[in-house]
Amino acid sequence: MKSYLKNIDGDWFKHRFTRTILFVLMAFIVILARLFYLQVIGGEAYRKLSENNSIRLKMIDPQRGLLFDRTGELLVDNRPSFNLTIVLKNAKPIKQTLEKLAFYLNIPVKELNKTIGKHKKQPSFKPILLKRNINRDQLALVMGNRFDLPGVNIDVKPRRQYINRFGGAHLIGYLSEISSAELNSGRYPDYRSGDLIGKSGVEKIFDSYLRGKRGGKQIEVDASGRMVKVLKQVDATPGYNIVLSIDHRLQQKAESLLNQRAGSIVAIDPQTGDVLALASSPTFDQNAFITGISHKDWNLIVSNPFRPMENKATQAVYPPASTYKIVTAIAGLEEGVINTDTALFCPGFYKMGNRTFRCWKRSGHGWVKIEKALIESCDVYFYQVGERLGVDRLAKYAKRFGLGWSTGIDLDAEANGLIPTAAWKKKRFGVSWQGGETLSVAIGQGFNLTTPIQMAVMIATVANGGVRYKPLIVKSIEAANGQVIQRFSPTVSGRINVSQKTLSIVQTALWKAVNTRKGTAWKSRLEGIDISGKTGTAQVYSRKKGDTDEDEKNRPDRLKPHAWFVAYAPSKNPKIAVSVIVEHGEHGSTTAAPIARDVIKTYLEMNRGNGPLSANRRGEPEAIDKP
Repeated sequence: MKSYLKNIDGDWFKHRFTRTILFVLMAFIVILARLFYLQVIGGEAYRKLSENNSIRLKMIDPQRGLLFDRTGELLVDNRPSFNLTIVLKNAKPIKQTLEKLAFYLNIPVKELNKTIGKHKKQPSFKPILLKRNINRDQLALVMGNRFDLPGVNIDVKPRRQYINRFGGAHLIGYLSEISSAELNSGRYPDYRSGDLIGKSGVEKIFDSYLRGKRGGKQIEVDASGRMVKVLKQVDATPGYNIVLSIDHRLQQKAESLLNQRAGSIVAIDPQTGDVLALASSPTFDQNAFITGISHKDWNLIVSNPFRPMENKATQAVYPPASTYKIVTAIAGLEEGVINTDTALFCPGFYKMGNRTFRCWKRSGHGWVKIEKALIESCDVYFYQVGERLGVDRLAKYAKRFGLGWSTGIDLDAEANGLIPTAAWKKKRFGVSWQGGETLSVAIGQGFNLTTPIQMAVMIATVANGGVRYKPLIVKSIEAANGQVIQRFSPTVSGRINVSQKTLSIVQTALWKAVNTRKGTAWKSRLEGIDISGKTGTAQVYSRKKGDTDEDEKNRPDRLKPHAWFVAYAPSKNPKIAVSVIVEHGEHGSTTAAPIARDVIKTYLEMNRGNGPLSANRRGEPEAIDKP
């Protein structure tokens, strides 16, 4: 029995040992077969894979949407930009690679190291942007020596191009690299370091439409970081195109008329609120911000006393001066404190208490009615109307015209301006309103502050019969294939709710202010085109007791008055309303009015054939009736 069991144990052990040997032999055969396959059959292919064993994801930036004017003229385009990048993982030896790159491109090694140092927390396999938009000579040097520059690559990306340098800069805006503060704000979840975003104007407000959607591709690269092939790709989606309301020809004309003088021109279609031109001067080159503006150039901009980066049309505030007399006249007529027969005497000054308020015409205007007061801009007449109204009733009508709050235009950081009331002063300064302050407010001085866009809306409201439109700067948003995504229609933001009789009185006076010899804007009339308008001279320095006319004449430019003119044309079927301000331009009649006249002339001549330009007023007398 023992012998039998021993034989069984021996056979079992031998059988198990045999199976183990066979298993090991089969494993070796499989391994050898696999090795044979890898080294002989697939050796060449796998040798390449072993040398090119890095797979990376590369983002594809979308084409940013284009900007067109109302006529279809291209204003903002994209062009290829060649950006120099480095992947530190592939750039070894890094020191030697950077030295060669610095030599080829004539860039200090310190500058390259400084740029890399800003990304020291970034993974070594991620590309670092060394220089944006290198020129073609630099591109040729990098590509010609790419085998000496491991890890150095050229990324071709779309770059913004503003076709008309300095043209419409404040309206269109500009792009610049997103800041760390913006990235950390949470307002830009899809952005990455190095991305460009809209910093102002349409580029900023409509950034989400213009930007498009990022794509990507999976690529295989070799040991030097050079691409071997694309494994998978998802194309980027281009941004939407935007059609602006402005006419680029009128915009260029407006900017040329300002000729870098500090000021602004705003032109609006009074029937729709479309902004036809919006010029702010001095301006700046938007293209300079794309590649990163130098400290020297930036310092030149910010140290300029005329503030080139400020959109003076929407962000700068000025006393409206005599253009505000339109509001005072309408308020006086509507509230019944005056009518067309009310005659007030102007000896050249008006006394209230122990103060003397002077008229711009030292010899006085004599007896004045409302029409003559507007035509000749008599200060004394409006002092008395303002005194009868009081500041709060003046403010009520000013706000109906949209003064003292934002117009709602789709541009960033629009200023509200200021229309004072008695309650406002009490809250702001803790003292009561004084009667003399009402006199200053009535002629557009004192605490009054308005923006050029507000004054354009005001005169457009007078022109169209009392409807206040929101200024529109975008006509439509369209896909790349031309499909309209969104169309912007005229938006009524308010009505002034005054009688047509009152409006007719003021409209007639504004026509005569331009088209009769005693009108303050007589020299800016146009043959064949009826213009209606109002001049203004905004004081920035109060005349002191004892100052002479010679003292006033010899003041430095920074203390000279601002020149205003608001106008519309044609008078009976208005197609354009304009506000012009020239900082320290002294007189609206001699500085601002001729500019507005040329803007109006340019626009109506460009659109000739769309209706009569001259109202049939030739039978109206030029003489001004005296009481």
